This record gives sequence, structure tokens and C-alpha cells, in this order.
Amino acid sequence: MANGSVNDVTNNSVIDSVHGLNEQSNDPSFDNIWQELTWRGLVHVSTDQEALEKALAEETVTYYCGFDPTAASLHLGHLVQLLVMRRLQLDGHKPLGLVGGSTGLIGDPRQSSERTLNSREVVAEWVQALRGQVRRFLSFEGDNAARMVNNLDWTGGLSAIDFLRDIGKNFRVGTMIKKEIVSKRLNSEEGISYTEFSYQILQGMDFLELYRQYGCTLQSGGSDQWGNLTSGTELVRKVEGETVHAIGTPLITNADGTKFGKSEGNAIWLDPELTSPYAFYQFWLNTADADVVDRLKVFTFRSRAEIEELGRKTEEEPFRREAQRVLAYDVCSLVHGVEATEKVIEASQALFGKGDFAALDEQTLMAATAELPHAEVDGSDLSLVNLLVSTELCESKSAARRTLKEGGAAVNNVKVSGEDAVVEADQLLHGKYAIIRRGKKNMAVVTVRP
Repeated sequence: MANGSVNDVTNNSVIDSVHGLNEQSNDPSFDNIWQELTWRGLVHVSTDQEALEKALAEETVTYYCGFDPTAASLHLGHLVQLLVMRRLQLDGHKPLGLVGGSTGLIGDPRQSSERTLNSREVVAEWVQALRGQVRRFLSFEGDNAARMVNNLDWTGGLSAIDFLRDIGKNFRVGTMIKKEIVSKRLNSEEGISYTEFSYQILQGMDFLELYRQYGCTLQSGGSDQWGNLTSGTELVRKVEGETVHAIGTPLITNADGTKFGKSEGNAIWLDPELTSPYAFYQFWLNTADADVVDRLKVFTFRSRAEIEELGRKTEEEPFRREAQRVLAYDVCSLVHGVEATEKVIEASQALFGKGDFAALDEQTLMAATAELPHAEVDGSDLSLVNLLVSTELCESKSAARRTLKEGGAAVNNVKVSGEDAVVEADQLLHGKYAIIRRGKKNMAVVTVRP
């Protein structure tokens, strides 16, 4: 890479992690990348499949995927696209990572209601955050080095008159209102504003500009974006007289039909400040047996042979959950790096009494114990009797004394006994925390006030 920016350093570390996770450009069980994408279930809809397979097998294709800064971070739905981009780059094709500084000011139409428009300052801040996240999954070196682009560069100075004359004239309202999401909104009580209605024109313009500037001939995106994707292919055909392509990946759902990556309305974010590496790892570890093989196909670089073997083990020995552990390790390492993932595993082991809480950094410790009962106590009385009662691990001081007498308590996974046992200052994790355990399964966190 050309410079030593933070993004460049981050990119190297993640790509190195990917290489350590069986990342491969040529699985011998497939004749070409199109066959692999199809086997992994990553092609829900596309333009001419035969032409696409031929182009990807015989040419170096420049392709792009767009990410709108409508939030401060990308989430699991975007991860599907990032990994499709990486697979294509590994096969020798050239990626363009587009973060939409202009489309992010508008936002694509949602199923339910109109978006709240964010300020230009907020969108600009989110553009930078998302650019950093996209860069982590692409290589910016070599003959097929990635390039980051921003559609504000070609729309920011465009007048409304020029936009309508040069771009808008190529779109037919009859076709635009037939797009699935537009049709749904038009038939709803909310309706749709001209602003969101025009979003598909802006996205179509992106494809045209990238075709003109970089020879881009392929766009990927979620299948729910198919109307926007084909707006671009049609605009290039009308204006330039050339055929370009689009791939729509399926929306990922669980075997029971529920929406993937959502739990009570909470997205799984790629930003560790929004979803901790520990929570991220646990999300994948809790994948249902019925879903784990499909998740391995989409979200890891494991070969077909490896995934089929993990599928066999899931059927024969589901209690071992080996496929889930491989899935959680691979995806967490891809997103947060191997080092963070190893810390998460250490934290998981510590929670089961098999690891050392003292080895965990404060952030990982807090993430790992977030679901445990918490109690804040004064540092003047750190007797185990007091702490067992304060954390409600024991209902009374007499019950706490009985637990200690029987040797049923531990501090930071170190067994303690004796009714007069206390937590010493040098036992406090990061100078203020103690993990109290009663028996094998009952645990709580104590925070000691100064």
C-alpha cells in the first residue's frame, strides 16, 4: 500500500487473519468462481448467468458493491457482500468499494416508512467509519488492487437541471413504480416521497459513472436491492449501449424462517464498540444445527470438503458442536482478528471455571460477564459472607457461611473456604472487580467502590 495510514495497517491485519483461515482462491472441486458462489448459496438472482460465468472465468472483471452510511457501522447483512467481494478479488477480479456519501444523504426506501434524514456532518462522519470497515476485507496491493470510491464525488457538484436532463430522462416512471419496494410503499398509508422514489436513479447513476471511469461491468448487492441494481444495468445499456451485470445475494434467514442477525430488534454490528467481540462470537456459537452448514458456506472460506465433513459431524455428533465452534472462530477472526478471538475464547473458558479471569483485558471481562448479576460494594468490607449476600448468590449470611464452610465458593475461579474468607486487594481484577462463584453454575460480578 502507498501509505501507512491506520486503515492500511488494519487492512493488513485482517487480510493476514483471512489467510490463516483457509482463505483460498481456487477450490479444486469447482471449475470457476461462479460455480463456487452458486454452491455457497450466494446467487439468488442475476442478469445473464451464462454470460456472467463466462466473463468471470475468462476475463478480469471490475466490480463494485455500494454501502450507504445510514448508521455508524455495517452489520451482518453487509458482511455477506464484503465476503462476496473478497471471494471475487481472490479469483483475480478488481473490486471497487463504494461508500455512498450522496446516497447516504437520501437513504434507500425501507419496507415500512420514510427514513429520517441525517445531517451532512453525521453522514460524512459515517462515510469515514464505513470506509475503514470495507477496507478491512479487501487488498489494496497487487494487479487487482481494490479502490475506494464515494458517489458524492460525481453528484456533489451536479445541478438539478443537469441531473434531470442527463440522467432522469433515461428513466420511465412506469418502470420505476413497478419496483417491489416502491410498489409496496405506494400502496401503503405512508406512501413514498419523491426523495426516496429518486434513490434508484442515484444508484443507477453510480453504475454508469463507475463503468465510465473504471470499466466496471458488475455490481453485487442484496436481492432486496434488485430493483436498484437493475436501474444501473439499464442505464448503462441506454446511455452507453453496453451490457453490464448484477448479482443479487439471498437475504439470509434461519431455518425457522426468522430474520437472520436480529434479536429483539438488535442488529449484530461489525463495530466492536456496538457489538463486543465476545457477544459477536457467542452469536455464531449459538447457531442452530439446521443452519450451521449454510452459515459456513456463506461466512467462511472453508473448502467444500471441509464444510461437508463438518456437516457430517453435526449430524452424527451434534452434542460436540464442532461446526459451530469452527464457524464462530472463523467469522470472529475475520471481523475482529485472531488475537481478539483468542481472548474471547479465554473468557468463555473462564466462565466455565477452566480459565484465568486475570488474563482478560477489562473490555473483554466486562463483555463476558455482562449477563451475570452485578453488585457494587464498599471496599471497607470485602468478606465473602458479605459478597455472597450482596450478589444474592446466597439468601442470608448464615447460608453464605454454610457455603464457605462446605468449600462451595470461589473468587476469580480460585476456590476459597473458611467463614472468615475475604477478597484481598491484590485479587481484584483491574483493581476493582471480583468474580464470585457459588457451586458450579452460579456466578456474579462485584465492583468495588474506591
